[in-house]
Amino acid sequence: MRGDMPVLSPSTGLHEMLALLTAQLHPDANHREDLDFLREVFSERSLSYLMRIHERLRHYVNQNPTPVLHSAACLAEDVTEELQSGLLEEDERELLMLLTTPHVKAVLTVHDTVAQKNFDPVLPPLPEDLDDELEEESVKIVRLVKNKEPLGATIRRDEVTGAVVVARIMKGGAADRSGLVHVGDELREVNGNLITHKGPDEISQILSQSQGSITLKIIPAVKEEDNLKESTVFLRALFDYTPSEDKATPCQEAGLPFQRGDFLQVVSQDDHIWWQAKRVGDSNLRAGLIPSMKFQERRLVQKMKTGPHQSPNSPRAPPYDQACEKEDCDYEGTGSGPRVVAVSPKCEAVAPSCGQAFSWEFYSAGLRRSFRLSRKDRQGSPGEACYAEAEEPEFFVYEEVTRYQQRSSEKPRLVVLIGSLGARINELKQKVIAENPQRYGAAIPHTTRPKKTHEKEGVEYHFISKQAFEADIQTNKFIEYGEYKDNQYGTSLESIRSVLAKNKMCLVDVQPEALKILRTAEFKPYVIFIKPQIPESRRHRSTAKSPTGGDNVCLTDEDLQEMRHSAEQMEQQYGHLVDRVLVKEDATGACVELRNILEQVEREPQWVPVSWVRT
Repeated sequence: MRGDMPVLSPSTGLHEMLALLTAQLHPDANHREDLDFLREVFSERSLSYLMRIHERLRHYVNQNPTPVLHSAACLAEDVTEELQSGLLEEDERELLMLLTTPHVKAVLTVHDTVAQKNFDPVLPPLPEDLDDELEEESVKIVRLVKNKEPLGATIRRDEVTGAVVVARIMKGGAADRSGLVHVGDELREVNGNLITHKGPDEISQILSQSQGSITLKIIPAVKEEDNLKESTVFLRALFDYTPSEDKATPCQEAGLPFQRGDFLQVVSQDDHIWWQAKRVGDSNLRAGLIPSMKFQERRLVQKMKTGPHQSPNSPRAPPYDQACEKEDCDYEGTGSGPRVVAVSPKCEAVAPSCGQAFSWEFYSAGLRRSFRLSRKDRQGSPGEACYAEAEEPEFFVYEEVTRYQQRSSEKPRLVVLIGSLGARINELKQKVIAENPQRYGAAIPHTTRPKKTHEKEGVEYHFISKQAFEADIQTNKFIEYGEYKDNQYGTSLESIRSVLAKNKMCLVDVQPEALKILRTAEFKPYVIFIKPQIPESRRHRSTAKSPTGGDNVCLTDEDLQEMRHSAEQMEQQYGHLVDRVLVKEDATGACVELRNILEQVEREPQWVPVSWVRT
């Protein structure tokens, strides 16, 4: 700070002093961060408002105003009676009219109330017929305003005491926003109706049908020290979830449906089985229930053990969790699934019913197959790349993500193009690079074939011997490699790094298995899945452009079916790794769309795995 501090007079206000202090903050090389922090704090508008309020209160205390009299209304009545008893002049008639005006009477009454400091409300006496058992307990009367939205709370019956208690408060719901209802509170009355002997389904119906003001009589739970902090975790869903199909959920109507690829904000992890989350970008303030990561993984493991075809009611299928109790809530039934009304202390044996839409054969098969090249293409192209087989099935549940914005000092992100049959992604990649070679580049592949007369080293290929190629395979330098006409071809990690080192965005088209190697913090790959727009059959192709982008292409219905199956299989098997899907209707339109995507990747923040940016 500067040494020439201004002289402050006793009349200087706190907000003025704050402004002067902010102006005195002088940048210092050794304390720049601290000074920036102080300047940011002192410049807060809310802090300035607090200072002004403080000054007003201090001024009121110092002035300590005292009323001249405490009964102005009575004095006005006496004056009115005097004026009404005789002849009046013009000024007296005007005074009488003012004193008899309702507004003036009200102002004088308020004056007397303030002067006498008679602010405290008069509480009615306790009813004589109050339950004896409630006299020794603290009873809380809560009044909430409930519109069409549910209260956002679930209830259950305690299997030991039989009491109806609040089982869960949904973050962002009406009950949560009020701050008056808490987990564990015992519910005694709803709108004056005693509910201790009612079934949870009846209580749930009363709550769901109540509109406007709703009054609850509650016995507060014994508060324990809560060391859990509110969670703010962002996840990318790697599976589809439908609560109405999940028999294990404590309340289906409170569940949050989502699809693979949706981004979720987890706002509460207090329950280790059921988390509360919101979809990113959803305008609904109320959170919903989703299965926790460990719970969902455990369900998939259990399903693998019991087998994909075992009946859900099979005696060999054990329950997932003995603590998964059913709850009732005030959510309206959607008609898409059974209404949860039973309160059961234990879950049924519902191991295979996990609310996840997938093909079990996909999980048990592992990541083994490539779908990019058709049989015809393989006759004139290098063969399939080689990859390690998946030894165990992988379970895709959630991936923790965060927002990432590329800095000017960082290398560009790698862009990985994967495509199904007929996508011709190499042609699309080469066209985009040719339009702007200063901005985009491609990884130069390695090959063992002899160099042709018109070729140059490091332009079309890196030409190396078979011994060197085999050595590079052994040292894991290739992300993929294969053999064609007794010659080997491969794409190396160093060829990608060399493009990125030139501050160019590197575009690579690879088999999707290569993502296992490329999905690292070093490359931060943005994955684009390109698939052709496929008509229903050849009869519909008269008005449609070729899905492969070529000219005079004659495709049979079998070809179209194979292309469609390829896209479906690739999307099912690798869709959880894809950031963007590009449907290629024609080569020109796909090229324009791809350029737009690349510009967005550079300009706008993107969701990436949190491990890529966490140090």
